[in-house]
Amino acid sequence: MHVALLANLKKNAPTWEGISPDRWDDLDSEETIESLTRALESGGHRVTFLEGDLSLAKTLAQVRPDICFNISEGHYGDSREAHVPAILEMLRVPYTGSAVLTLALSLDKPMTKRVLTYHGLPTPAFQVFERVPEPLDADMKFPLFVKPSREGTGMGVTPESIVRNEEQLRNQLRSQFERYDQPLLVEEYIEGREITVGVVGNLTSPVAWRLPENEEAPRIQRGLTFLPPLEIDLHRYETEAGVYTSRIKTELVHDFYWTCPAELEEELVEELNWLTAATYRVTGCRDVARVDFRLNKHEDNKPYILEINPLPGLNPEYSDLCIEARAAGWTYEQLVNRILDEAAEREGLLAEA
Repeated sequence: MHVALLANLKKNAPTWEGISPDRWDDLDSEETIESLTRALESGGHRVTFLEGDLSLAKTLAQVRPDICFNISEGHYGDSREAHVPAILEMLRVPYTGSAVLTLALSLDKPMTKRVLTYHGLPTPAFQVFERVPEPLDADMKFPLFVKPSREGTGMGVTPESIVRNEEQLRNQLRSQFERYDQPLLVEEYIEGREITVGVVGNLTSPVAWRLPENEEAPRIQRGLTFLPPLEIDLHRYETEAGVYTSRIKTELVHDFYWTCPAELEEELVEELNWLTAATYRVTGCRDVARVDFRLNKHEDNKPYILEINPLPGLNPEYSDLCIEARAAGWTYEQLVNRILDEAAEREGLLAEA
């Protein structure tokens, strides 16, 4: 097949005076694009890279791909990850990964948590702040965790994100408002291990964005392949206060400490897989995603869902999903082409060997 690889390269990102130094942390490097291109070509595909911006409407008509491999993060707006899929759907061009509504939903962390809460899935109690003086809800208990509502790659997440009293809360709110100019998510801090679970595939269709009402019904996860859970070794980062910070994900990414498969009891792994499938379902994910958890050390390692990422990083050296795939015995090439094949099958295309 002819595959158009769509992404936003850091080197092509717009810039202006006073731009936040972490503004484009979630965009991709040339190294990642080159790796993806080689992987897709190893599957027998012809690959053309296109920048995922407004030029797509013109360049896609010229390139005429069979399918797009989309990892575009977007540049502007609260739903920026959904912009490229929206263009592709208007042009009726098939693409990998989740669709418009899912990508818009998942980038908005509070809205995602509202969906999880509606379905009874465990996620830390939370409150959204729009101004520094807003009163803290009476049922919210310190310590709390403060982060931007609509950013990725841990942007805004530092050791100071954990606040233990009102003064620290107000200082952190003030600092984050000044830097990110968006509503802030404040949630109860879960002390414990940080685990992430990758998943590839599609639930057997047709599937509604809901869980079975009958709690005794079989847990629906047909069509999904769960990768081994990965644990971030936060104890190795003395300066980060046990937090999976933006600094770990950017500056220290080549010194990433992890255990995969994580040392977990089989019963807990099954529970994490079920919660991953449930989150995948109620947010409407397709083809691939990664779900992040904290295990509460004060509740016998009860898992709490932090967020879902339907556009997980695909750098072969350090991205969580790629590490998990290696632990499962997959090569990087197998992972990338499996994602493509899942989309091609879903779209009724025949992936060429």
